[in-house]
Amino acid sequence: MSVRDLQKLEDKDLIEGCLKNDRLYQEALYRKYADGMYRVAWTYAKDEDEAADILQDGFINVFRKLNRYKFEGSFEGWIRRIIINKALEHYRAKRRKEEVIREYNEHQSHSTDELLSGIQAKELVNMVNHLPEKAALVLKLYAIEGYAHREIADMMGISEGTSKSQLNRARGLLREKLNRLNGE
Repeated sequence: MSVRDLQKLEDKDLIEGCLKNDRLYQEALYRKYADGMYRVAWTYAKDEDEAADILQDGFINVFRKLNRYKFEGSFEGWIRRIIINKALEHYRAKRRKEEVIREYNEHQSHSTDELLSGIQAKELVNMVNHLPEKAALVLKLYAIEGYAHREIADMMGISEGTSKSQLNRARGLLREKLNRLNGE
């Protein structure tokens, strides 16, 4: 039997096949409901990628919780509730992440402002120039020239991860120098 043929089965038969971990039945169930549930996910998402993530994560939950379905009420409604709950989880996680980033940035800008108060631009340039060469170069390309880590990696022949770690290293070393200069 093909996936297309399986999609025509009653939900009860599809569910029973899924509970036996039969991949064809799982694919058939997914294909039967994915388009409608994508529209539900899209209602709660900011873009197509987020809607696709919600749909994928939602169907993972559908398959994990399938044994809990009691065959009471609409199966499609049951799936819909899972997709909506997953969309709400995405929203809460995104909001928490934004709050953490905002708090971090506020803390960083205040501490950086305090560190930079009373220092001359010439002194700061001198400190940057005395950082390890690779770290200083990444810092200059990123902070002054505005290049992205991918671009820096390509220009310097390093990985994107190395670019990020060198930037963090440069910031940390610069912060230490500024703290010493401010007597901390």
